[in-house]
Amino acid sequence: MANPYRELFRAPGSVAFSAAGFAARMPISMTGIGIITMLSQMRGEYGLAGAVSATFTLSMALCGPQVSRLVDRSGQSRVLLPATGVSVISMGALLLCARYAAPVWTLFVFAVLAGTLPNMAAMVRARWTHVYRESPRLHTAFSLESVVDELTFVVGPALSVALSTALFPEAGPLVAAALLTVGVLLFVPQKRTEPPVHRPDAATGTGGSAIRVGSVQLLALLLVAGGTIVGTVDVVSVAFAEEQGTPAGAGIVLSVYAVGSALAGLVFGALKLSVPLPRLLLLGATGTALTTLPLLLVGNVATLSVAVFFSGLFFAPTMIVVMGLVEKTVPPAKLTEGMTWAITGLSVGVALGAAVSGSMVDRHGPTGGFAVAIVAGVTALLLALGSQRPLTRRLAAQPPAGAHTPADAEAAEAAAPAQPTDGPSATVSDTAGSLP
Repeated sequence: MANPYRELFRAPGSVAFSAAGFAARMPISMTGIGIITMLSQMRGEYGLAGAVSATFTLSMALCGPQVSRLVDRSGQSRVLLPATGVSVISMGALLLCARYAAPVWTLFVFAVLAGTLPNMAAMVRARWTHVYRESPRLHTAFSLESVVDELTFVVGPALSVALSTALFPEAGPLVAAALLTVGVLLFVPQKRTEPPVHRPDAATGTGGSAIRVGSVQLLALLLVAGGTIVGTVDVVSVAFAEEQGTPAGAGIVLSVYAVGSALAGLVFGALKLSVPLPRLLLLGATGTALTTLPLLLVGNVATLSVAVFFSGLFFAPTMIVVMGLVEKTVPPAKLTEGMTWAITGLSVGVALGAAVSGSMVDRHGPTGGFAVAIVAGVTALLLALGSQRPLTRRLAAQPPAGAHTPADAEAAEAAAPAQPTDGPSATVSDTAGSLP
């Protein structure tokens, strides 16, 4: 039986853009914790370190969709380099301000500006969509991307902390900025797989921001709920392990959670499913809600690890389905922005879960934190239930496969001289459907 993931990389250029994208997306998971580690060592103020890191994270959540909207309008090659340049230069200024004891307000200013880094996870997914649009392999590609997301959020924070503690305080954020620079510089020149620019079509209502699309709002909110569970697991695992007298056990718990999600994502991506996407979303949300309940019954690190393993089994598949729904319900002219809003919802949820569960742990212990995860699971289930009809109607209203709007036709015609469709330089989207 053919390996669907090996088949995925038969498309020309797929290995190159996914590898470059992996390097460029590592800073998303490395920078926030790197800022905390750096400032806590250099200034000895955890409150300040957390506030600057939160400022960077909030800026990234707000700026990311705007950068992606510019990408949809002008193309990846024209937007990614300037956005990356602003982010990297600002991060460098932040590190210098920290090193030379500049006024505190300068740390916040440059943290805001550093948040302009592009959401490379969305950029890579947009390229997979261009390569395999209307192909079953797109489902496998989105599955792979969810697993890669898990990998970056397992490896990234640990790497950043290790660098800042073993070398010098700025090492973690500095390496993150270097990875962003190198990754984007390798990613942008790959024109063969770059998605074409789709001109907004006023007649079909494809102008404006992607967040105005009802399906994007629903899916982003659902990922806020899912992210809240992730953020809660992160914080409560540490508190629970410390309460049990085994602080190192928190790392085991978090690794088991990531492994469960990654394994489920790989298996889910290899399946050929005929179940409608809205129903799959409901099944994923139901599993997510049910698997939060055993958290109230855990008695030690071992049972907590088992509980979060089963909880993780539903995370990656749900994320895959969400991205599939974004791809199916958002106009091509808004695709990158739509995906970025979904990922932003997840990031906001993680931050919200960490903050709320931390407060609950302070007041009621780990059990209070677990209650936050249960509430988030129920919220995700209710959102999935409420979204069934709107998503089904939205999918039914989409043009058939292969149909194009007048704006799409104009965009394709404008791009034709740069992307010939015959000979060895044929575009990937033209050849992907005939790949073995």
